[in-house]
Amino acid sequence: MRALLPIILYLLVLPFGASSVAVAAPPSATTVNEAALLAARPARKLSTYNLFRDGKAQVPSDGVHPYDLATPLFTDYAHKYRFMYVPEGQPAAYTERESFEFPVGSVLVKTFAYPADFREPDKDIRLVETRLLIHQEKGWQAWAYVWNEDMTDADLKVAGKTLPVSWIDETGEARAIQYVVPNRNQCKGCHVIGHTFSPIGPKARNLNFSYEYDSGAENQLAYWSAHGLLTGAPAPEEAPSVPRYDDPAADLNARARAYLDVNCAHCHRAEGPGSTSGLFLTWWETGKTAWGYKKRPVAAGRGSGGLMYDIEPGKADQSILVYRLNSTDPGVMMPEVGRTTVHEEGLALLKDWINGLE
Repeated sequence: MRALLPIILYLLVLPFGASSVAVAAPPSATTVNEAALLAARPARKLSTYNLFRDGKAQVPSDGVHPYDLATPLFTDYAHKYRFMYVPEGQPAAYTERESFEFPVGSVLVKTFAYPADFREPDKDIRLVETRLLIHQEKGWQAWAYVWNEDMTDADLKVAGKTLPVSWIDETGEARAIQYVVPNRNQCKGCHVIGHTFSPIGPKARNLNFSYEYDSGAENQLAYWSAHGLLTGAPAPEEAPSVPRYDDPAADLNARARAYLDVNCAHCHRAEGPGSTSGLFLTWWETGKTAWGYKKRPVAAGRGSGGLMYDIEPGKADQSILVYRLNSTDPGVMMPEVGRTTVHEEGLALLKDWINGLE
């Protein structure tokens, strides 16, 4: 009976609807629970998936690999820890422009966190939520898990949640917000391209830089290829890349376009929910009018602020793009979800860029 007890306890925590037949024995503490990933219903507890060896410290389990983006999506100044998992022997397939083609059973993990003091980013970190994108036979499934007070586990929140969050920023100023965990439908608002739910971040151009792994610094595309996580990728120098938006040594135009690409282009593209605006902000867009240059809005209204052009070259403060990014009014602000504050540094970048256009 004692030998059977671990198996019985494991079966008791399977999410409702999951098949117990697929699990012959409980996974070890460092082995990803693939049965839970493929279950018809999401697990109620994040720990069920065994994605972390130590969740509070964000130490991943075997086969779960950390990664980062050159220019990330802004989410109310949250720090983010990203991880990916693909089933052994089933690498993702490289694509030049879009997110890689991940096999069924893959999961993309993103934890949102706030250090108590941003001047000491590695101390007193509060984990807020972990979002999972799980690739199942029926497509990608998005689930948000909110961490408990002692950060021993996180609970599924299908309907979303609002949480008070406070921190000290880099200038020593106290900041406080009502952090919004998105509901399932809000996830679809950003992740649907055409009629297909798709990841946003893991694209070649945003991964093509050196990351500090435990084993040392290595280009992420090279690392993924060498560890059997990615197939078909060219050498890093032959793959597209974008700079960090906050790298003052990089080209200003490239930084601004990279920022708009990751923050806006999942909607503002021909296949996205924002296609009717005619404003297309993908990295590869070459038409100046398409990315806003002297482009009049399709529908003038409160969102335009009475301004004439999406981008008025040389006049950032007369550009609709700046007006909307500088707002927290739900009827005006862009992006519409994912933030409750203005990204001051991103806004400053775009103002510098527009003011330099002729």
